[in-house]
Amino acid sequence: MVKFLPLKQAVAENLNSSDTAAFEGFTHLIPTAAAHEAIRQGFRDLTLVRMTPDLIYDQMIGMGMAKKIVFSYVGNPGVGLLRRARDAIENGFPRSIEIEEHSHAGMANAYEAGAAGLPCAVFRGYRGAGLAAVNPNIKSVTCPFTGEVLAAVPSIRPDVTFIHAQKADRKGNVLVEGIIGIQKEAVLAAKRAVVTVEEVVDNFDDLHPNLTVLPRWTIAAISVVPGGSHPSYAHGYYARDNAAYLEWDEIAADRDKFQAWMQANVMEKSADDFEGRVEHLRKAA
Repeated sequence: MVKFLPLKQAVAENLNSSDTAAFEGFTHLIPTAAAHEAIRQGFRDLTLVRMTPDLIYDQMIGMGMAKKIVFSYVGNPGVGLLRRARDAIENGFPRSIEIEEHSHAGMANAYEAGAAGLPCAVFRGYRGAGLAAVNPNIKSVTCPFTGEVLAAVPSIRPDVTFIHAQKADRKGNVLVEGIIGIQKEAVLAAKRAVVTVEEVVDNFDDLHPNLTVLPRWTIAAISVVPGGSHPSYAHGYYARDNAAYLEWDEIAADRDKFQAWMQANVMEKSADDFEGRVEHLRKAA
């Protein structure tokens, strides 16, 4: 049964060292507050799964939390590299990490297969691409009906998925608006799911029926964290903090500067600080 919990407790009860964990959000609704709480609690040896690793995975990798990343596209959106991830991959700093790279289509299909309880995803993909040569988890199968050769990848079944969303109702159902990405499938594929939300409302009765609603039985814990996806945006609540993404490139390029920033802005902060960070962005949303 879903529980409304402070974020610190929700993370402690649902994430463990050595877990396979997905912190999903595509372009917006990135679960930054949840990732920062995981960093503060010091988990290790995580397999981090995400379609588009960006700043939060750069931070988690830079803090030595990841033993492996499963991903499609690693980068700072609109800026360039993830420098802490690159340092770990190329130089083993602060530790070596294993990488498993897929296409966006491969990741999306793998999540969908996980949500359906299937062992693998079968789809048309990777044709003319070289990823299969470096990723042994990309295989091919022949359709028994048509003879067509198709791509196959293992399903993604995280131990825990974290997402951010706009609203929860008092029963524990969660509303996601705007770009959905793969959040829904990532929740349904996971053994446990933790959702941070902007606010709790009485019900969703006055909203459009075509919105995405995750029912309460799919979620382990909900934490109310206004501003919890900053510096990404939350559709209808606040805009993307583009300056933060530009600043991150300089911060992450230097090991000492990265550690100092993490100490001041993550380790010495809490989820309560997020709302104050986005006040200047709300007017632009």
